[in-house]
Amino acid sequence: GITPKLVAKEGAEVKAGDTLFYSKSDARILFPSPVSGIVKEVIRGARRKVLAVKIAADATQSYKDFGTKNADEMLAEEVKDHLLASGCWPFVKQRPYDVVANPNQAPKAIFISAHASAPLAADLAYTLAGKEAELQAAITAVSKLTEGLVHVSVGANSSSPLANLKGIAVHKVSGPHPSGNVGTQIAHIDPINKGEVVWVLAPQDLLVIGELLLTGKLNLTRTVALTGSQFSAPQYVTAVSGAAIADVTANNLKDDNTRIISGNVLSGKEVKMAEFLGYYDNQITAIPEGDDYEFFGWNKPIFNKISTSRALTFSWLSPNKKYDLNTNTNGEHRAFVVTGSYEEVFPLDIYPMQLLKAFMYKDLDEMEALGGYEVAPEDFALTEFVCVSKQPHQKIIREGLDLMREELG
Repeated sequence: GITPKLVAKEGAEVKAGDTLFYSKSDARILFPSPVSGIVKEVIRGARRKVLAVKIAADATQSYKDFGTKNADEMLAEEVKDHLLASGCWPFVKQRPYDVVANPNQAPKAIFISAHASAPLAADLAYTLAGKEAELQAAITAVSKLTEGLVHVSVGANSSSPLANLKGIAVHKVSGPHPSGNVGTQIAHIDPINKGEVVWVLAPQDLLVIGELLLTGKLNLTRTVALTGSQFSAPQYVTAVSGAAIADVTANNLKDDNTRIISGNVLSGKEVKMAEFLGYYDNQITAIPEGDDYEFFGWNKPIFNKISTSRALTFSWLSPNKKYDLNTNTNGEHRAFVVTGSYEEVFPLDIYPMQLLKAFMYKDLDEMEALGGYEVAPEDFALTEFVCVSKQPHQKIIREGLDLMREELG
């Protein structure tokens, strides 16, 4: 939801925390450099749209000093101003629309999901271990931005470092994905009605805010999980937000025929080796590229593929079998058919098929009435996975939400 206006020019020296660009719609929303170094290149696309800013990082990092703060003594406006000035505001996302939060609105509650249920997701109990002081400082600060509660969801059986913090309402979550999606938790705990706003933060972003308050430095280093069958050694690595994929995955990928995804397989973004780790991601997934085609593959019984229905495959005979899934959709894009399969995997009390169709033909009244304010693209990741019509559900939802935001505000 951001149109960038560039501040840093090519050849400029920057420190970690210096502003690279800001939002055209609100000049207070700054995006900082994750490293110190020299701006090597600004890559632009059609109509001079800024696509990327490349920075050659220094061997020894130098940080812009934002000053240490005591979260207990800060007022709500001071917290907001500090997050805006330091470039941490983009970590605060809002529902409806799933975009960077509007600082002029007050949220009725803040939600943090510390239960990662997505496929092969990084274990937050491991990546956040020993960081209780930073997490508490961040929670204390952001809790002043709302008159409502700060809802933190943790795994029912996990030893999450967030579970014992002060100033939060803790919820125990269990069950299969998408139980860890923050949209699912909002729907069950405090659903969004028209005119209401909820803010969302991710646990690894809370660490950045907490460290900023305690040390005065903007440290965008995070623990990243390298997952998927195409990694020779799946492991945790330390990387800076925006790091080149080629550096993070160096000497670890099996062969060329690989799809690299920044994020998880269901809702992540496909990236090339020359591209970078996503701003909100702490996972890189590598799976085989499914560009092989079977002769008469649709016309014979199949024993080595997974299927949510019983059509042609026998995966239901061995429900605990594990599969090395690739990117092949096993079918082509075709018209929507009513199968009832979406409702089986969709977590919200909404009609997914009807909402998708309303988003496709851009009927704003229906989009509102069917629950458009409550959804984000990631909520439709599983319906896209089981879709027999091979429709791009998340793309449809993203485009529809952008239209709603534009037209309805």
